[in-house]
Amino acid sequence: MELKDAIALIHPAIAMIVVYPLIGNVINLAWQVRQRRLQNASGGKSKIPPISGQEHLKLGRYLAISVVGITLIALAYSIFIKHILAKQTWIEQPLQVGFIVLMFVATIAALFFLQRASNKLWRGTFATLTGAGLVILGFQEGVFRRDSEWFVSHYYYGIIAALLMIFSLAIVPEIYRDKTNRWRIVHTVLNSIALALFLGQAITGARDLLEIPLSWQEPYIYQCDFANKSCPTATPQP
Repeated sequence: MELKDAIALIHPAIAMIVVYPLIGNVINLAWQVRQRRLQNASGGKSKIPPISGQEHLKLGRYLAISVVGITLIALAYSIFIKHILAKQTWIEQPLQVGFIVLMFVATIAALFFLQRASNKLWRGTFATLTGAGLVILGFQEGVFRRDSEWFVSHYYYGIIAALLMIFSLAIVPEIYRDKTNRWRIVHTVLNSIALALFLGQAITGARDLLEIPLSWQEPYIYQCDFANKSCPTATPQP
């Protein structure tokens, strides 16, 4: 395995080590928060500690940031390693490369300010900028999107999940201010969809790792006819 192949494992490794354990913890705390709320509403005294709500909020923020961060890492690998460095794009298209770098910086900055914004307008602005940055970067050359099979695409699952996480960050203050629980319901529904997408990402990510050849195997593998599932027969050594 060469360095290029090892770098490709960074984002799936972070997903397994950081993101999916966080998902499990956030779901567990969300269930505790709901059970505590229902028990208190029925007139009983819940044994679930009040700190579960604070822990759910804290880990939820970490999860959202991690998902957006890992999406940026995956896009950076596809754009810079597989496209810009492999094809030396900076020589013929320096302005495009500069634009891509600027978009990465702007997206990270927008995410940073989104976490700290308290005003509704600014939260909406920074959430929009963060989401727009991910989408623009996702449609750069080098990113494998599987457009013909978008419904089983690791890329589309990841982008939509990241956008849902950005939205979740933006509406946190509204959830606590809204006495009608409408924002809480929206939060629950959208994050249930995100959970399904995370499960889909685990499956499609494992599939894509099986399909991607090592760099030294590429010259032979890419001679194969993927439509007919056949490869050229190797010439036997004398």
